[in-house]
Amino acid sequence: MGQLFKAAAVFDGTRLQTGAQLCVVDGLVAEPQAGGAVIDLGDGILAPGFIDLQVNGGGGRMVDAATDAATITMICASHARLGATGLLPTLITDTADATAAVIAAGVEAARRGVPGFLGLHLEGPHLDPNRNGAHDARLIRPMDEADLAQYLAAARELPSLMITLAPEAVTAEQIGRLMAAGVIVSLGHTQAGHAAAMAAFAAGAGCVTHLFNAMSQLTSREPGLVGAALSAPVFAGLIADGIHVDPAVIRLAMKAKPEGMFLVSDAMAFAGSDASEIRLGGRRILRSDGRLTLDDGTLAGADLTLPQAVKVMVEQVGIAPEVALGMATSRPAACLGREGELGHLLPGRVADMVHLGQDWTLKGVWRAGQRIV
Repeated sequence: MGQLFKAAAVFDGTRLQTGAQLCVVDGLVAEPQAGGAVIDLGDGILAPGFIDLQVNGGGGRMVDAATDAATITMICASHARLGATGLLPTLITDTADATAAVIAAGVEAARRGVPGFLGLHLEGPHLDPNRNGAHDARLIRPMDEADLAQYLAAARELPSLMITLAPEAVTAEQIGRLMAAGVIVSLGHTQAGHAAAMAAFAAGAGCVTHLFNAMSQLTSREPGLVGAALSAPVFAGLIADGIHVDPAVIRLAMKAKPEGMFLVSDAMAFAGSDASEIRLGGRRILRSDGRLTLDDGTLAGADLTLPQAVKVMVEQVGIAPEVALGMATSRPAACLGREGELGHLLPGRVADMVHLGQDWTLKGVWRAGQRIV
């Protein structure tokens, strides 16, 4: 006997259907069948669990040199309670030893089958120090052969691996070898112009990290990475908190690129906690009025959850609800190349689900049909 979930609307990853019902049997979405418990959620939308491809920390912990499989388990659990049932814990620019430690932790988390762990995102250290943002410029460096060998080995053992890099810090051959190994190569923290960005896409890069932030901008004579991202058939992450990118700019970007953009939280250790300050490599990150900054005012991640980002997209940007929901579910799944597994509520898929109220607040979270929030 299964469970029959009833809600005012159900989003299956592609379509938003009103008055729909969803059957769950043994933790999987199933075809409708008679009998079983009826769970009436009332108003709001039942949707796939959200997928977050850029999560720097949560529950008071950052992804850093001290990260182990237990840390990853805790961060994944913290974000599940915030609506992201699948995520890529993200290491921002750090030492080679820290990178090796996080990769080892990710491999162990994968071996243990940590719920919600989809792989790792390494944001740096192969960036442009002139576009470092909150990254420690002293640790930014070009990719060498030892780095490449480490990433190729990690790609064989992790469910997914995303690496954010600047074209000026790598070679086209390195990008091609990473792509051939299944690594999602994403461009970010770069001053590279349009031509260099397009060359990196041709070499195998398929994504752009936090579009508009820490990159060359779209201007009349140089389209920059922003222009390349909006015109090329690549994915692009977006921090939709109303701070990192103005809603009017997002609206224009969505018109230029109606497909391919997805939402990320860029969350720090603050997520799921009431902390007002944390330390990052000896530097303070301050939390105030929904904004995270270094002492000098530089934005340092986001104080954002994916349900909040969906709300911004619908209410401030004016995007259709099914598009905004897809940007938190099926689109990031497609970026990972795992759309046949994640981001949808279709028969045979795992019943990872969120229930959003009429005001887009998170009302409930289920993992494999079992309620956790």
